[in-house]
Amino acid sequence: MNADSPLFLGIGNTLLGDEGAGIHAMNLLQAQALDIPGAVYVDGGTLSFTLAAYLEDCSHLIVFDAAQMKAQPGGIRTFVGDDMDAFLGAARRSPHEVGLLDLFDMARLTDALPGQRALIGIQPADMDWSTRPSAVVERALPRAVAAAAKLLRSWKLLDAKSFDNFHTSTDSTLAAALADGGSTGPIR
Repeated sequence: MNADSPLFLGIGNTLLGDEGAGIHAMNLLQAQALDIPGAVYVDGGTLSFTLAAYLEDCSHLIVFDAAQMKAQPGGIRTFVGDDMDAFLGAARRSPHEVGLLDLFDMARLTDALPGQRALIGIQPADMDWSTRPSAVVERALPRAVAAAAKLLRSWKLLDAKSFDNFHTSTDSTLAAALADGGSTGPIR
């Protein structure tokens, strides 16, 4: 494992509106073209055990997902380290928690769970059939990406200049990231 190889994992179903918010946020982050050596961006869909190999090869993990947080639709909350584990272990708040917990348990068994890990939860508004998130969640995606950039800066994976330049391009790439509709499978 590279000492600084972050994994960005977007999970969700992009055919169910806000349920795909995690994948849309991950695509938006990737569209920023941040200079993060070794970064891997993975569309995890609705999760699979094949993602365990990605966890084994990363030093830092940021997961984007739609999550029930009793917040206003479009609300963003970041859970880091033990707070992430506690959130995932509490009452079911995301349709993917069981799969993500299982992946984490597999990683713990092989001592491969990244010490630096976070979940960026996005409160959904509408999970009906749609390939786009609701307007309120779409407007929230740049804030989810900004939360990831703050984590990267605190983990010293993003330098000050890149962090400062990051915010100028977020809104301009939102439409392009959403137009992609979320790819299937890993993208680098």
